[in-house]
Amino acid sequence: MSSLILIIPILVPIIGGYLIIPLGFKNRKIRDAYAMAVVCITSILTWICLFKVGIVGATLYSFTRGFSIDLRADEPARLFATMVSLMWPLVMLYAFEYMSHTKRGNSFFAFYVMTYGVTLGVAFSANMTTLYMFYDLLSLVTIPLVTHYADHESSFAGRKYAAYTIGGASLAFFAVVMTSIYNGAGNFLYGGNLYGPYNPGLMQLVFLFGFFGFGVKAAVFPLHSWLPTASVAPTPVTALLHAVAVVNTGVFAIMRLAWYTYGPDFLKGTLCLKIAQAFAIFTLVYAACLAVKQRHFKRRLAFSTISNLSYMLFGILLMTPEGLEAGLLHMVFHGIIKITLFMCAGAFMHETMHSYVYDINGVGRKMPVTFAMYTISALSLIGIPGLCGFISKLHLVLGGLEEGSTLAVTGSAALMLSAFLCAIYTLSVTVRAFFPMEGTDKYYGADDYVAKEVSVLMLFPICAFTLVNVIFGIFPGPLTAFIEKIAWGIF
Repeated sequence: MSSLILIIPILVPIIGGYLIIPLGFKNRKIRDAYAMAVVCITSILTWICLFKVGIVGATLYSFTRGFSIDLRADEPARLFATMVSLMWPLVMLYAFEYMSHTKRGNSFFAFYVMTYGVTLGVAFSANMTTLYMFYDLLSLVTIPLVTHYADHESSFAGRKYAAYTIGGASLAFFAVVMTSIYNGAGNFLYGGNLYGPYNPGLMQLVFLFGFFGFGVKAAVFPLHSWLPTASVAPTPVTALLHAVAVVNTGVFAIMRLAWYTYGPDFLKGTLCLKIAQAFAIFTLVYAACLAVKQRHFKRRLAFSTISNLSYMLFGILLMTPEGLEAGLLHMVFHGIIKITLFMCAGAFMHETMHSYVYDINGVGRKMPVTFAMYTISALSLIGIPGLCGFISKLHLVLGGLEEGSTLAVTGSAALMLSAFLCAIYTLSVTVRAFFPMEGTDKYYGADDYVAKEVSVLMLFPICAFTLVNVIFGIFPGPLTAFIEKIAWGIF
């Protein structure tokens, strides 16, 4: 089957989501059913493509030599697309209940559904030009989601998000142009596809432009502050876009740049790679330290996301197959974990109308399932055996130690320090939830609210992702075997 069919799961949610606005649904249930139908059809079409389409690329449009819009479902694309297509329908269920009282529901779900298609475009991009096009579109289509509440705080967050992501895209544009000029193989190629004659020193500088440009969405220090600010967005946005889709496109783009454009033979031992590694290592510790001091529930999780994104970058930038395997494993497992944590935080905020950690005091007794699922996910994020977070963190630490350089070993030590800090900023919430202070089972500032467990529509996705977390923690074999093949390029 031709790779041209890959355009269908990209266009269906973009067109289907856009149509929500002119259709102007008056009935919320009809709109929700329509949005879910578009999302489910997109996921089904995606799975059909993944099973039926080969890895040969297809050109949609060619500008000139080296610059064309190509789609291809190679193995990294299959991993990212599968991850997104399985998560989106579940989070849509959560979003229906969470956003049930919003006055601008049509606008929200229009952009929410369109973002699905753009994210799949990033996954199926066959070269830097195509990836950059969808990467930019992702910034534009998610700005209305960040600014959804249309108050001063949301507007500020939207402007900051736009400035950072569009500014980062400007940096990355230089890397896209230069690597496309020296793109000897045309599309992404495992091990790199740069073809001379080129200036190695200039191309190292170009790599840094690409790393920090794409690194904006991966929240690399000092370009990270947009992410905590954007946590004012509705929880379905922060759960799916700022814990999985948007931020992982930054990691995915850097992986494509490092492994499928430059390659280990070019980057290994270079100054530009050491600089990128150093920033990733600093970011993962720095963000974990900031997470400890955060009082706002979602901002604490946002800083945790910043830290864990650099876990992935650390593995990828080791430029060893073991490191790439570890980085991709953590991309998948962190997505499962963090989407659960954000949804638990959103469930608490939705039910109690409170947002701060000190408001959680004793609420675990009123919302036992939500905070039990939170605790399991927190333990996984720390790296407790039996849960999926342990698998990826173990691979990351061992990958750094096996690589053996000073920066790699330092990175492994930084990972363990960050895991200790993670235990502090996640489990302190659990302690507050189930073991209230001052001998009361009421939580501070919430005497006017009677807390209860959230509805099934919100609770089912939380429990489903937690179950997947446990299953991958006990039976990681099939996924790790697949990612190992990607990391060694043996497809």
